[in-house]
Amino acid sequence: MSNFDRNYAPFRGVATDRAVAYDTGLRAHMIRVYNYMAGGVALTGVVAWLTYQMAVVTNASGAITGLTPFGHALFGTPLMWLVILAPLGLVFFMSFRIGYIQASTARLLFFIYAGSIGLSLATLFMVYTATSITRVFFISAAAFGALSLYGYTTNRSLDAMGSFLMMGVIGLLIAMVVNIFLGSTMLQWMISVLGVGIFAGLTAWDTQKIKEFYDPMDDGTIAGRKAVMGALSLYLDFINMFTFLLQLMGDRR
Repeated sequence: MSNFDRNYAPFRGVATDRAVAYDTGLRAHMIRVYNYMAGGVALTGVVAWLTYQMAVVTNASGAITGLTPFGHALFGTPLMWLVILAPLGLVFFMSFRIGYIQASTARLLFFIYAGSIGLSLATLFMVYTATSITRVFFISAAAFGALSLYGYTTNRSLDAMGSFLMMGVIGLLIAMVVNIFLGSTMLQWMISVLGVGIFAGLTAWDTQKIKEFYDPMDDGTIAGRKAVMGALSLYLDFINMFTFLLQLMGDRR
């Protein structure tokens, strides 16, 4: 038995070293993903706020009294459709071409996408008070952090839940299109509640997927692409959860 222990010890030491190296690499990868995601959210917020400031005319009490020429061009002309559809085109391009572009290009496209989302989210400042937007943002950030931590630490597979939630996203999109024509307040409330629940669950699932897709054998390009796509997934989860929560909890002007 003593001979067996002596022979086994070196292999046990190698396995331990590999496990430590794997954990260190995984943590570095996740930090990279979260940094990209946080940078994208910050860029979206700054662009949204600056766009709002340049787009509206306010009186001394802060009430909106009209649009500036820039605001009218952005939200009152066909340019509005470019603001709405450009982010959609970018996210599809990134999803389908991620395997063929450099990591630096993918990172640049991600931040361009985050900035373009900021243009469209500037309308939130026209509808909701800045105080309520700030409050809901921090609530969303706290919820996102807890859910992402759960997805990272749980040993339970979330694949079944994730597949169900992806079907829920499709149903949510259909309901949102239908409500454009119905204009139902009750249906909008239900959409917001379901939206919060769906993207809360997707936050945990996407975090687990990012963790599972990590491979210490990836080269710099592949690892960079994975970090960008992971950041994009979490970014979309956070932005959607925030906007649906704002519809439920935000104070309108």
